Amino acid sequence: MMMDHDTKLEDAKNSISVHDRESDSIQDTEASAEAFVLKQIALEDGHAIRYRSCSWQKTAALLFAEYICLAILSFPWSFSILGLGPAVVLTVVLAGIVLYTSLILWRFCMAHPEVRDVCDIGRILFGNSKLGYDFTAVMFILNNTFIQALHCLVGAELLNTLTNSSQCTITYSAIAAIICFFFSLPRTLKDMSKLGIFSAVTMGIAVLLAIIFSGVQSAPFKFTGEAPIVTSIPVKGTSYVAGMSAFLNISYTLIGQIVLPSFIAEMKNPKDFPKALWAVTICEIAVFTICGAVMYHYIGNQYMVAPAFGSLQPLFKKIAFSFAIPTIIYLGSLYSSISARFIFFRLFKNSSHRYSHTVIGWLSWTGIIATTWIIAFVISEVIPFFSDMLSLMSSLFDCWFGFIYWGMAYLTLYPGKSKWAGSLRSVETLFNYFLIALGFYVLVAGTYVSVQSIIDSYKSNTVGGVFSCASNAL
Repeated sequence: MMMDHDTKLEDAKNSISVHDRESDSIQDTEASAEAFVLKQIALEDGHAIRYRSCSWQKTAALLFAEYICLAILSFPWSFSILGLGPAVVLTVVLAGIVLYTSLILWRFCMAHPEVRDVCDIGRILFGNSKLGYDFTAVMFILNNTFIQALHCLVGAELLNTLTNSSQCTITYSAIAAIICFFFSLPRTLKDMSKLGIFSAVTMGIAVLLAIIFSGVQSAPFKFTGEAPIVTSIPVKGTSYVAGMSAFLNISYTLIGQIVLPSFIAEMKNPKDFPKALWAVTICEIAVFTICGAVMYHYIGNQYMVAPAFGSLQPLFKKIAFSFAIPTIIYLGSLYSSISARFIFFRLFKNSSHRYSHTVIGWLSWTGIIATTWIIAFVISEVIPFFSDMLSLMSSLFDCWFGFIYWGMAYLTLYPGKSKWAGSLRSVETLFNYFLIALGFYVLVAGTYVSVQSIIDSYKSNTVGGVFSCASNAL
């Protein structure tokens, strides 16, 4: 098997002319996905930095690190708003939709193996339009930068919690950004995956400890003497803003398709991507549902906060939260690296700086990484609310990269009358039209709800305000 692969690789090398390097663009649609990937691997042969190097196991590690994240601890809060029954159903249904759309995304990437990131997909979906590419690029960079901002915010929450708020929150946010900056510097996702495995394991421990501690503690944090209220349906009087915010929190954690094209573009064998996807989906349904349901059962409506670490007694809170440190650092670094890769590849499309350890290459890469973290730091100080930031990110970005784009990708894969070929295909086509409509609903309603929730949070003086030294400890 290995000899067969090597033979194909050698043939691919021999077929490449000097003028053919990195010119494999959107127009190169005649070659099969396998031949195209082999050609890319051949082009990188001999380079100091090789991008097409990830196995499906390492891709799974990247996926686990992306999904086994701190946002899991927003599930208990969402369960407390929606009630146990609707929350469990919503979690499973959304996970199924994400799995389906991720497989559509993968099929699209196999049909267009030249795709390097979601921006290339945006260009194809909008008829090879530069405007479609530019719109996708803006949303792509904003999404990633908001995620980095979330990790500045959570990093400050962690440091304030562990040190009993010994410093100004702005200082802690800056420290979190600086630490993440250094971990964003590796140039390939293969290198990032090594830390991703450790990050997923420690975050898994953090979630497990939070679940255990919620059951063994004498009472939830700030216990008033009233027994925790747990309901199977939403509490009477639950507002639309609260319910929609809970939905957006769950969807944010489950939706991560925006980075999948970047992962697939660095796989040695993209055909193996579904293996990684199925493994992660099964695990995330189990972990997310158990975390949300169990912690909600022990903490109840009136003592629940997001992230749910804040509902634990101080000692338990510090122990569990400390295990989230690798994830806070790694996941923010991963999104910074993906943004930097997008910009860097376009600055040095056909340059030796892209594949070699040059001074200009490394200075440019470092400068791009630093810029993303500076902007992320500013955003984290303007929107210093964990749950509200999750909701805003979900409504602005997940509507496109969780629903709309993949409905459009399906319609692109089956153009014209082919989308209505048979009853099953017709049902699937109608479902994809529904996904597009759902995405637009999330964009409009979700943005309204998120902005209103942020306004309400400022009115209630949950934190001191913009660029405030007030502690955001859990």
